[in-house]
Amino acid sequence: MGFLAPSSTCFSAAKWLGFVTAVWVQAISGNNYTFSNYSDALKTLMNLTQLQLNNLSVAKDVGKAFGLLAGLASDRLPTQVLLLIGSLEGLIGYGAQWLVVSGRIQPLAYWQMCIFLCLGGNSTTWMNTAVLVTCIRNFRRNRGPVSGILKGYVGLSTAIFTDLCSALFSDNPSSFLLMLAIIPFAVCLTAILFLREIPPAATAEEEKEEFKYFSVFNVVAIVVAVYLLAFDFVSNPSRVLSLAFSIILLVLLASPLAVPFYSFVKSWNLNRLKNKPADVEEQIDEPLLSGEIQGEIQEKPAEAAAAVSVATQPPTDEVAEIKRKPVIGEDHTIFEAMMKLDFWILFISFLCGVGTGLAVMNNMGQIGLALGYADVSIFVSLTSIWGFFGRIGSGSVSEFFIKKAGTPRPLWNAASQILMAVGYILMAIAMPGSLYIGSIVVGICYGVRLAVTVPTASELFGLKYYGLIYNILILNLPLGSLLFSGLLAGLLYDAEATPIPGGGNTCVGAHCYRAVFIIMAISCVIGFGLDVLLAIRTKQLYSKIQASKRSKKFSAASNNQ
Repeated sequence: MGFLAPSSTCFSAAKWLGFVTAVWVQAISGNNYTFSNYSDALKTLMNLTQLQLNNLSVAKDVGKAFGLLAGLASDRLPTQVLLLIGSLEGLIGYGAQWLVVSGRIQPLAYWQMCIFLCLGGNSTTWMNTAVLVTCIRNFRRNRGPVSGILKGYVGLSTAIFTDLCSALFSDNPSSFLLMLAIIPFAVCLTAILFLREIPPAATAEEEKEEFKYFSVFNVVAIVVAVYLLAFDFVSNPSRVLSLAFSIILLVLLASPLAVPFYSFVKSWNLNRLKNKPADVEEQIDEPLLSGEIQGEIQEKPAEAAAAVSVATQPPTDEVAEIKRKPVIGEDHTIFEAMMKLDFWILFISFLCGVGTGLAVMNNMGQIGLALGYADVSIFVSLTSIWGFFGRIGSGSVSEFFIKKAGTPRPLWNAASQILMAVGYILMAIAMPGSLYIGSIVVGICYGVRLAVTVPTASELFGLKYYGLIYNILILNLPLGSLLFSGLLAGLLYDAEATPIPGGGNTCVGAHCYRAVFIIMAISCVIGFGLDVLLAIRTKQLYSKIQASKRSKKFSAASNNQ
């Protein structure tokens, strides 16, 4: 049986190499949050009002509504095809915007720009779906850390693009759009070679080892975030310093490759020792299919229970058993999920959090200018970096408290909603420095909201149709952008603004966005109440998850004694 060793060695290393490329994809797939970095150039070039500009940002977010296609395709097409579709859409969408802003072609008609912005926005749904669905299935016993790390790098991607553009191209919007077009395309082509579904961990020891490796990814991600944050506070860096910053940043982003390399070496050494003649009898003692069978039992308790029930009950009960509706915690089709009150509580509370957060991100350029800041790139970067801390921290912390106390994940969403409401009140007051504080608070809470909702949806409605369910929830991004950014922020800003010669308008002062912030704070309070309600309704489920994790841990400890 020695010929099996290299296969298991390759499986372990390939899984982690795929996760590294997934991290890279997420580190460039937050380009949808960078609109503020070039929105002012579009507004000036096309002589737009704020409402027209905000509707362009809505078109960008409407692209996410077509993420339903990615969700449907995730169950039918391989990961590589999803990544290829997303990368090509991004190349076309952002490439067309670059041609316009760089002056290589005449400004396109407004409706044509909406289409290209929509393409750019939709590209990320294919990337995110491919990465999240594949990695959560590969590491389904550590969904919290996986979600936190991947969503954390999405949060960092805005800062990565912004700081690289600032360091290399002096915040030139044309160069920035060129980066958004080319870099994601190249990274996705790399991920196509390595990211694929691989059997998940089948034992407690493998699960524990995975958690240790995720700790390494967390540390590297935190170092990258702190490094980006430090560069943001360097005023007027020299050309040499900017080049050095860029090189070191790329090295840090490549450093997670040490994990698959270490995994390969470790697995290869263990397999070499096991393949010695003296150990042949010990290898035969363990059935080859034990891990596979255990994984099936653990991953499909509902199906197993149904099979036993059908086998033991009279034939007259077979049809009733097969048609039994799934309960929370089992696999749901999208229609079954949408029939549950819990789904709509999660959906609307998610809208209150991400919708208002997107409104701030899409309007950060104009918010900063209204409050008298000439350069708003630091606020865009702060929102991104602190969004990373919210994402990566909430994923691991929520997982820890599930194992320790059975704490429902929605409670963390509730905490983020009430804190976000406080951030909006601070920005409405417009005290000195309030925009810095507000950017940080909104970034953290938006990150928590995204990172916690991803595993919550998989725990409530299962993994079988997770790709589609995830993209239904992501409809909140275009819907929230339309309601809070396109309509609320756009209309209220234009009501306060004064027209300028040649078209367009402008507004300066705290009053420009005060009413917007107050309404968004009220929305977050509503979201807080919904999250608390969902936590109460799912407490029994999370108690069962905690009991399952504990029994598995005790079983592994008993086997080791």
